[in-house]
Amino acid sequence: MKKQIHLAFLFIVFISFKAISQSNLQNSNSAQLYPKDFNTILNGKQVGLFFLKNGNLTAAITNYGGRIVSLCAPDINGQKADVVLGFKSIDDYLKATGVYHGAIIGRVIGRIAKGIFEMDGKSYSLPINNGANHQHGGLMGFHNQVWEVKFVTQSSIVLSYNSVDGEMGYPGNLKVEATYTLTSNNDLTLKLSATTDKSTIVNLTNHAFFNLAGEGNGTILDHILTIPSHSFCAVNPDKIKTGEILKVEGTPFDFRKGKPIGKDIILDNANEQLKIAGGYDQSYVLKKKHSAKIVLAATVVDPKSGRKLEVFTNNLGVHFFSANFFKGTDIGKMGKPFNFRESFALETQDYNSPNQKSFPTLILKPGQKFESYTIYHFSTTK
Repeated sequence: MKKQIHLAFLFIVFISFKAISQSNLQNSNSAQLYPKDFNTILNGKQVGLFFLKNGNLTAAITNYGGRIVSLCAPDINGQKADVVLGFKSIDDYLKATGVYHGAIIGRVIGRIAKGIFEMDGKSYSLPINNGANHQHGGLMGFHNQVWEVKFVTQSSIVLSYNSVDGEMGYPGNLKVEATYTLTSNNDLTLKLSATTDKSTIVNLTNHAFFNLAGEGNGTILDHILTIPSHSFCAVNPDKIKTGEILKVEGTPFDFRKGKPIGKDIILDNANEQLKIAGGYDQSYVLKKKHSAKIVLAATVVDPKSGRKLEVFTNNLGVHFFSANFFKGTDIGKMGKPFNFRESFALETQDYNSPNQKSFPTLILKPGQKFESYTIYHFSTTK
């Protein structure tokens, strides 16, 4: 027992030393971030901040919500900027109006009508936290949990979280693992996996908000977005998926050939789906069936800095959100407000809602393994 305690203590010291020793590396490319500003106890668990580096990328990850706090990438001239929105301290995260920045979302991303879903002939009730509906796993979803730090290296961190049976109304003890890795190819990869001891529903993602010009550096409406998808999921006025799959052709949702995000966003009064969302807030269909195949989900280019982001995934879809409701009330780590349409999210996920039986299932059963892969590849272009 004493040996186990001693090893655990050494491991904690190692992680703390590594985080502190790498903080200067992160500070040279971004806002000054310090582990001490995240060092606290929440829900009886230790929160920390951890720095990663490989190739031309640096990142900061906190185990509070498994969040990407910072991600720095170079522009066409080699100048780095922090392209992910985040905060300087755990206190800023806890008081923020926007509660999902950079976080892992679960058990189920998106909205569930009236917080009710059926599975195997039984009805389950989930807590309401978005109007009359359940959203993003509930108030105490995975974004609001402290994850265990299982392993840290210079370029990778492994986090885990055990969601107990009945947590936020979901059945089954769900064991979740998240691995962030920076590669020498200028990728940030995210692997999410989960197993359960009872049938449940699972649809995990990361909810990072990007601005390729850098956090707080103005609008993303001039960013060139390409989504190689022919169709997207229709939603009702509560932004609940109706089960209808609509063609992008001839609509503002057609990004197949690439166009500025702001080109058609002003057509919200002419397009019902755009009006409902107040901009872009829709799930695009990438694949019709589950498979391990990795596909291109989206490409984004900032024409001023030349930064290029390509998102790859094995998921069935990607959800594009144009930050339609940010009002500048949250101040990020660069000391600038998070304003209306100054960031975007590309959430790789299965496009299903648990109540749409025509869609691929979200049910995970004992003996099965949920696995989601996302690759954020950074480069530059003229």
